[in-house]
Amino acid sequence: MSEKKYKISGPNANQLNEPMVAYQASVNLFSGLFGRSAGQYTLMNDFDILETSRQGLPKHSLMALAKKISLTLQEFANIMHISERTLQRYEDDTIIKTEYAEKAIELARLYTRGEEVLGSLDKFKTWMKTPLHVFKGEAPVSLLDTSIGFDMVFKELGRIEYGIFA
Repeated sequence: MSEKKYKISGPNANQLNEPMVAYQASVNLFSGLFGRSAGQYTLMNDFDILETSRQGLPKHSLMALAKKISLTLQEFANIMHISERTLQRYEDDTIIKTEYAEKAIELARLYTRGEEVLGSLDKFKTWMKTPLHVFKGEAPVSLLDTSIGFDMVFKELGRIEYGIFA
């Protein structure tokens, strides 16, 4: 059996390139949240996300996220801990406070993770609205009004990923 040898030369010979397809889920969900189109998207590290969270996000980004993940205004307002009326009063370009931006980023991360685990965003959105025995008959989306609820949903996704069912 002969061994094949590959020779790579040129200025990028020592550069490792990862396929962009591995990051496609994040591109779609985070692009609207951070006000970027998929073509403008550059991979954001945790410090970029932290800085964006500190600066706040415009209302139109939050509403785009809610629409993308199929949440009603009432469901979104409950998760954000803001009244529907207050949310409606903001102008589209108004920068929303840090605590709401942080919650929106966590929501985008959860839905991105769910899409990865279940294989599609539509499957995950359906799962999120389905009452489950593991959550004592509550739909996972109803748990997202607290950080503990977010943690419970993330943990359940981990169990599903590894085939550990209750």
